Amino acid sequence: MTPSQNTSNLTWTLLFLCWLTAMIATLGSLFFSEVMLFPPCVMCWYQRICMYPLAIIFLVALLSNDKNVFKYAMPLVLLGLFFAIYQNLLYYGILPEAAAPCSQGVSCTSDYINWFGFITIQLLSLVSFVTVFTLLIFLKRKAS
Repeated sequence: MTPSQNTSNLTWTLLFLCWLTAMIATLGSLFFSEVMLFPPCVMCWYQRICMYPLAIIFLVALLSNDKNVFKYAMPLVLLGLFFAIYQNLLYYGILPEAAAPCSQGVSCTSDYINWFGFITIQLLSLVSFVTVFTLLIFLKRKAS
């Protein structure tokens, strides 16, 4: 195997992991809202707006082996990461509840799941965006 084949295989693997993470996050959020009937809050909708297109973007990049996906995926990842961090700061009480954008309807700090005493929907979203962010950084370094 040549060094360029190794780089190509690593790029494909990183793209696949990005797509897999985005798909799991997308299907997970749909499961919570459509099957478990948990209504999404305002911050959840903002994060969905960022995550759902990533599943399609990474699939197209994966199928075409596009190494330039960093340019058009990273803005959505950074925006989603910002909302995820903000929501977690609200959830853990670091930011005051008055800073929450959800004055009506479902609260951004709602506790629908609490697996093992610490895994919440807010944390799952943050982990998804951090994972995709990290994978994209590795992809950018390997592609250049």
